[in-house]
Amino acid sequence: MPKLTALDLPGSPAFVHALQHIWERGDAAFPLDRRLPITAQRSLLQRFGVASIINEDGESSLSDGEPTEPGDALVVATSGSSGPPKGAVLTHSSIEASARATSARLGVTSDDHWLACLPLAHIGGLSVITRSLVTGTALTVIDGFDAATVDNSDVTLVSLVSTALQRIDPSRFRYIVLGGARPPANRPPHCIATYGLTETGSGVVYDGMPLDGVMIEIREGEVHLKCPMLLRSYRDGSSPLTDDGWLPTGDLGFLRDDGSLHVEGRRGDVINSGGEKVWPEDVERVLARHPDVTDVAVTGTPDNEWGHIVTALVVTEREDLNLDELRDFCRDQLPGYALPRRLQQIAEIPRTALGKVRRSELAG
Repeated sequence: MPKLTALDLPGSPAFVHALQHIWERGDAAFPLDRRLPITAQRSLLQRFGVASIINEDGESSLSDGEPTEPGDALVVATSGSSGPPKGAVLTHSSIEASARATSARLGVTSDDHWLACLPLAHIGGLSVITRSLVTGTALTVIDGFDAATVDNSDVTLVSLVSTALQRIDPSRFRYIVLGGARPPANRPPHCIATYGLTETGSGVVYDGMPLDGVMIEIREGEVHLKCPMLLRSYRDGSSPLTDDGWLPTGDLGFLRDDGSLHVEGRRGDVINSGGEKVWPEDVERVLARHPDVTDVAVTGTPDNEWGHIVTALVVTEREDLNLDELRDFCRDQLPGYALPRRLQQIAEIPRTALGKVRRSELAG
């Protein structure tokens, strides 16, 4: 029976070779997040039924593990932005569909060269490797983002998150694919904002428009996706798919007249304040422009009068930064009901490796 093998290797050609070796013998690979504490790593290895692990010292057996199914290629941990990570099982056919649809949209040719510099334990970084292997496109893999290395690399295509985009010269790339947290509004035209989940094997909507083969429906305000890139199941055997094969994303949004998708945010993130809906990312985007705000997250705090009030958790070096100043700063950019009613200064915003706020960890 095929098994699941963990990859505990830095971003390098050795990671790619180990992944290919696992596939050649008919097994599936689980890229382990090396930045997690050892106890968290062991928990994932056990929960996902990993049978063996490959690191710099070679391969070693862990247990009998739980078998995979023929055709399974990857088990990728979900981001954990809204709860404990799950293991999304992606098949060889689903990652091939993702690679070919992405390459077609970007017009990838034999002259192109991908750079993988995002964490390989997350689908945004890992999919750069898989699409290069599927299409035979040149590939360079480095162990994490480094602005100087990225700027001096001889590549044409790269996948980044917004914070990384701000640290490089974007003009040297033919295309930059942006994932993770919401992209900046003033990004260059060749920086493509993608929408997707671990369950979709990377981005499936580029600048609002679905890739070839991707269908979008809005059901009761929630974005549903159906495409050949979808996961087979979670590692525990459960499936998030509906009986008719659609993935409820948990994101609320709508389709514009031209067919493009606008995503407002996670269903559970919306703040109901005095009967009005406030999306945290809209408020965060405005507050982040304040010159004294280093980082910010917005959440709802229970309130007897309003139901919930908008609370801004701010990282700043100004101890005297106050709520009135922030409200005044936002007043001409947000409706009154969306202005923060509470301010809390904190040392750090909890975020995933791709820059998404871990809202389940916010204490407003």
